[in-house]
Amino acid sequence: MSGLEELKGYARVGSHGFVKTCLWLRKSLRNEGVCYKEKFYGIRSHRCIQMTPLGYCNNFCVYCWRPAEMMESPDRWDPPETICEESIEAQRKLISGFKGSGKTDLKKFAEAMDPKHVAISLTGEPTFYPFLPTLIEEYRKRGMTTFLVTNGTNPGMVERVNPTQLYVSLSSYSREMYMRIQRPSRDQWRRFIETLKIMREKDCRTVLRMTLGKGFNMFHPEKYSELIRMASPDFVEVKAYMHLGYSRRRLDKSAMPSHMEIAEFSQELSKFSGYRIVDESEPSRVVLLER
Repeated sequence: MSGLEELKGYARVGSHGFVKTCLWLRKSLRNEGVCYKEKFYGIRSHRCIQMTPLGYCNNFCVYCWRPAEMMESPDRWDPPETICEESIEAQRKLISGFKGSGKTDLKKFAEAMDPKHVAISLTGEPTFYPFLPTLIEEYRKRGMTTFLVTNGTNPGMVERVNPTQLYVSLSSYSREMYMRIQRPSRDQWRRFIETLKIMREKDCRTVLRMTLGKGFNMFHPEKYSELIRMASPDFVEVKAYMHLGYSRRRLDKSAMPSHMEIAEFSQELSKFSGYRIVDESEPSRVVLLER
């Protein structure tokens, strides 16, 4: 079904889901730093599961550092209870080796074995998992918060789900740019716009995440602002493209903006959108704007 399990660090969940520990979880366990999500939203990095219910994605974004080329759509669906339980167990197994390290904070390690947050964002497009609302509810039953990241091409599912926080990726301001940057399997621009309109009606916390790179989508903040006003999210994250993973096969390192360049673009975006800059994380090259 997928070659993801052959890659280092990916643990299979059921027949089509995956878990992978992130850099910031490992750093947090060693008291070497935390993810910007902890700084912005209070997510404890060492207690967060990074997972996906499926590895398949219908877009092939040029800036994506995940192995999109290795993804395939599953031929059957696992029940959400299975994915929920197995993702928690996979996380525990993946971090078990940290207990023996002299650099590990053992209090944090004990907390990490009882995860409280789930970032449904590892790879693929999770909204194509048909039981996603129930999966989110399964995590909620266990006292866990859920942070769902979507490319916005499945508006019907976006309307149905109710995570703690909903992220929608915004990296193009026109259909022409969308086709060139997101490289969808078919034209999804209208469906993406529909998702932005649905987003403004959601009851959960909402965030537009902008991944920007020099030379391909880091211009015309006034045009992005039109879409931001359409979606009316609680927050906007302006984040630099990072020259990592499989994106290195598609983009040159020169496409990676500095934090200063991201901050300057964010200031212009603030002027046009009316959103105010409230925080930033220089190590992650991200700036947070609030409505």
